Amino acid sequence: MEADPSEECIQKYLKDSWCYAALEDDTVIGICVVKPENNKLAELFNIAVSPDCQAKGTGSKLLKFTLDSLKNKGVQRVELGTGTFGYQLAFYQRQGFRVDSIRKNFFLDHYVEPIFEQGIQHKDMLRLVCDLTVE
Repeated sequence: MEADPSEECIQKYLKDSWCYAALEDDTVIGICVVKPENNKLAELFNIAVSPDCQAKGTGSKLLKFTLDSLKNKGVQRVELGTGTFGYQLAFYQRQGFRVDSIRKNFFLDHYVEPIFEQGIQHKDMLRLVCDLTVE
């Protein structure tokens, strides 16, 4: 719920997804949910770190581990959707993701409750891609 406030949306993508976890003393402090679309393409739907464990590199390590695992499974391309601003956009770009397209009004059309960050409402979704075949 930290990364996606809609339990309904989470339930839709959780089935048939691969889930990765970051642990600290046997406690889950981060999760990453990726759904394979086919043998070479996967979509990252959710990555979240417990608020008290953020800004310590946990999310970066978890995402790097996830991408390495996907590459080892033969996945060549990872896609995701995120807001058009905020810390998460820079987070993904630091890990090699690039903007591919924009879905206008996505957050307005798919979420009952408005999503705000830094006092600004998220409206559009950026689609980002990471090519795992590039070193």
